[in-house]
Amino acid sequence: MADPDLTRNAVDVLPAGELERKLATGRPLRVKLGIDVTAPHVHVGHAIPLQRMAAFQRAGHVAVLIIGDYTTRIGDPSGRSSERPILSDEEIDANAKTYLEQAAQIVDTSPERLEVRMNGEWLGKLDFAEVVRLTRTITVARLLERDDFQKRYEAKTPISVSELLYPFMQAYDSVAIEADVELGGTDQLYNLLAGRDVMQAYGLEPQVALTTPLLIGLDGRKMSASLGNYIGLTDPPEEQFGKTMRISDELLPEYYRLVMESDADTASLDPLEAKLDLARFVVRRSHGEEAARAAEAHFTRVVREGQAPDEVPEADLPPGDPVHLPALIRELFGLSTSDARRLIAQGGVKVNGAPTGDLDLPRAELAGALIQVGKRQFARLGAA
Repeated sequence: MADPDLTRNAVDVLPAGELERKLATGRPLRVKLGIDVTAPHVHVGHAIPLQRMAAFQRAGHVAVLIIGDYTTRIGDPSGRSSERPILSDEEIDANAKTYLEQAAQIVDTSPERLEVRMNGEWLGKLDFAEVVRLTRTITVARLLERDDFQKRYEAKTPISVSELLYPFMQAYDSVAIEADVELGGTDQLYNLLAGRDVMQAYGLEPQVALTTPLLIGLDGRKMSASLGNYIGLTDPPEEQFGKTMRISDELLPEYYRLVMESDADTASLDPLEAKLDLARFVVRRSHGEEAARAAEAHFTRVVREGQAPDEVPEADLPPGDPVHLPALIRELFGLSTSDARRLIAQGGVKVNGAPTGDLDLPRAELAGALIQVGKRQFARLGAA
């Protein structure tokens, strides 16, 4: 039986019994995880398969982290209803440079436990004859079994040939590094199983496919860097803390189970305290205990108590007397004048902590004043 830590939170471990058979050989397994560099950030959803990779490392196996610099140029169609926009070479190269540093928060980066590979190493060297050989390993009918391809085909939504090639490219990564296990989210199951077929066609022992759940993001959709609904592993501490506190109470059990890997019964916990514990964990893992304490103090002061943060940006006091407050808010916070008027009428603008309903204020009253718009936007005006 496999160590339960290796398969914690796993949705699929296929074929059944194959992981146990590979583990029984007693040799270190090569455990693959590929990440395309569609954005410069690794988020807490990416960390879920990374946590499984770390578990395999702790058990003595070798992790192979593949930075998809080449496959990013094609664009993974998994879960997509349209073709993914392609980044420039400069964007791809810049994103690739940040990934190892972020993954290092989760996995052991010692050379004996981690290989980091760019898949351009081998995919960039394939000639046309080898690509044709590769495409013979999977039929068109099999490709169209993919749920996303099938839906797009039936809806007569365009599917480019390059997208059809993506599963072959990901599978060839497994051939190149001779993977024993490949990790991925549940949306990657087809690609992971395709890797088994391609490996077998190349005379290699097929890999085990191990999938983990997809984390729901801040807007209720799958967490994705391209959707902007994520908590990044390198987000500043205060931003990480604030984003984590924004997740819905209904998602707490999922975040505890997948992000914290905790078995705590969140139904028995106070939702606010449970969310605070989660936010502390997220910041602590990325930035350390001191940063977590400081981020919580900032959140308590600014969000829960509605006070100004310790550091407030300073701005010049505008000329003229009186000062037109909507125009000042527009300049300080980038809101439209009409939005500023609406906030003032709703009591959402404070001067030195007191709501004001006036559109024009004496210049002397604003000299050195703390201006607050909404709950979290502050500015300190200079002296007259």
